[in-house]
Amino acid sequence: MRFDLTDLRLFLDVHESGSITAGARRSHMTLASASERIRGMEDALGVPLLLREPRGVQATPAGRTLVHHARVVLGQIDRMRGELDHYGLGLKGHVRVLCNTTALSEYLPPVLGAFLKDHPRISVDLEERLSHEIADALRAGACDIGVLADSADLHGLHTRIFRHDPLTLIVPQGHPLAAHPRVLLEDVAGHEFVGLVEGSALQEHIAHHARRSGKPLSYRVRLRSFDAVCRMVGQGVGVAIVPRAAAVRYGRAAGISRVVLADAWAARDLVLCVRDDLPAYAAELVAYALRDAPAPSVRKR
Repeated sequence: MRFDLTDLRLFLDVHESGSITAGARRSHMTLASASERIRGMEDALGVPLLLREPRGVQATPAGRTLVHHARVVLGQIDRMRGELDHYGLGLKGHVRVLCNTTALSEYLPPVLGAFLKDHPRISVDLEERLSHEIADALRAGACDIGVLADSADLHGLHTRIFRHDPLTLIVPQGHPLAAHPRVLLEDVAGHEFVGLVEGSALQEHIAHHARRSGKPLSYRVRLRSFDAVCRMVGQGVGVAIVPRAAAVRYGRAAGISRVVLADAWAARDLVLCVRDDLPAYAAELVAYALRDAPAPSVRKR
C-alpha cells in the first residue's frame, strides 16, 4: 500500500466537498485523473473508501479512518514546512481559516491584508461557515484557525477573544422603535425585516433564535452585504439585525438609528480558536489577528 501526499490531499478534498468532481476541482485535477487515483487507492487496500451515490459520495468506515490519518499526515507536513521556512529555504506556507459572516466582512480583511503584505510566501484559504461548524472543523483538524461567535461549543479548543461583536437592531430614522432604549427580538418579530441572503452564517444564527422564540421573521428583501442592508433600512423598507460595528460604520450615510437588542444571545464576542501545534507561519497569522484583541488571556475550554 503506497499512498503519496497527492492521494491524501485529493481524498480529503473529495470527502470535504462531498463529490469526486468538486474534490478534483479543489485538487486541480481532471475528473478522470481523480477517479483513477481513488480507484487505485481502493484497489491497493482491497476495500471501498467511498459510497458513490446519485448526489455525491460518502466515506465508508475505512474512508473515515483514512480521512483521520490523512489530516494527521498533511498537518505534520505543514508544520515541517513552517519550521523549515525559518531556516531560509523560502518554502511557501498555506493557512486555512474558517470564519463567520461578521468576521469575514468587518474584521478579517484588514488583518489579512497586513499579514499577506508582510508574508509574500504564505497564502490563506478563507471560507465562511456557521460558528458550530467551525468549532467542529477545528476539532476534526480540517482547518488551522477559526473565528466564530462564543455561543458555539468551544470545548477542547484554545481560544482568545478576537473582537466584541454585539448585535443591534437598526431602524429608519424617525421610526417608532427608535425611541425605545432597548428591545427584545420577540417584541419586534412582527415587523418586516431586511436580511442577508440565505445561507449566510449570521442569518442562520438569527433565524435559529427567532425559531426558538416561536416567532419566525418575515423578510421583504435579502441582500449580500451589511452596507446594502443598512441602506435599504434607511430607505424605510424594513428593520434589520446587524453587528453593531456595521451599524456604526454605515449608519450616518444610510440614515438609520440603532436600538439595543437586549436578548442574551445578541451580546456576543467573536473568538479566535486554534488547534494544537500550529505551523509556525499559521501562528504568525494568529499573532497578527490578536494585535487589537480586547483581552490578553488565553483559555482552553
